[in-house]
Amino acid sequence: METGASVPVQVRPGAPLGGGGYRTRPLAPLIGAEILDIDLSKPISDESAAALRAIWHENCIVLFRDQTIGEEDQVRFAQCFGEPSMRLLNRHDGTSKSHPGVMFISNIRENGQLIGALPDGEMMFHSDQCYIERPAMASMLYAIEVPSRGGNTLFGNMYAAYDALPQALKTRLAGMRALNVYDYEGNPTHRGEARPEAPQHVHPIFRTHPETGRKALYVNRLMTEHIVGIDRAESDRILNELFDHLENPAWIYEHVWRPGDLLMWDNRCAVHARSDFDASERRLMRRCTVLGDVPYES
Repeated sequence: METGASVPVQVRPGAPLGGGGYRTRPLAPLIGAEILDIDLSKPISDESAAALRAIWHENCIVLFRDQTIGEEDQVRFAQCFGEPSMRLLNRHDGTSKSHPGVMFISNIRENGQLIGALPDGEMMFHSDQCYIERPAMASMLYAIEVPSRGGNTLFGNMYAAYDALPQALKTRLAGMRALNVYDYEGNPTHRGEARPEAPQHVHPIFRTHPETGRKALYVNRLMTEHIVGIDRAESDRILNELFDHLENPAWIYEHVWRPGDLLMWDNRCAVHARSDFDASERRLMRRCTVLGDVPYES
């Protein structure tokens, strides 16, 4: 992964303890909390769901270890946060036959055909579905089979990235928008020349979170194509500066997967990427997303 130079930041306190009766522990200084003592195979009360949402909003990503859940369980849990988002169907989609809101990410082949999407290799930092009008609010990935090494997921706190930007750059880019494009047929994991028909949408460079009111940097190396209203050379220069900045290790957590992990992230304030792994080893993950709102800056 490409990373920028180190930027001094203020380390946030550890994840809150005991919120809504849940014990938690921080995953990294600036992002993430593991929520302990919870079984997601069972229904969750409205009160418990509210407590989980509060912890999630505070930490951008939350981890639940040692879960044994099926598709129905994962969909039911997703509904605690909103309406499951339907997949944009294509021939490498990996969508579940039981739930159109569930997809598999896997390199496993059955009868010569992949059973999931995004099978192999490293994947650049991105925010899920930022190329449509209403991107996914939440994404949750459940680990079923993982390779012995690699295939880790890296998460970046875009609140911290925004807060650490130079004030002059914040002022210049305030109110500006950028085009996001995702060519899932041609370049699903690395930036490349996108086909004209690839899904695309314009969103603010800085996004205001509707629940917390905080601003987050909302561009990414994989999908953000150019800044609207300025020439291409200047757009490329600014975006590369922002990409390097948001990939700073200071606000990134790298998750090493174990079977039974369920990790949920907030696409409104976090980006994620995947590290490379041995393609000869099996990897099977199940993903569910929650429909979000139209991004805005205030």
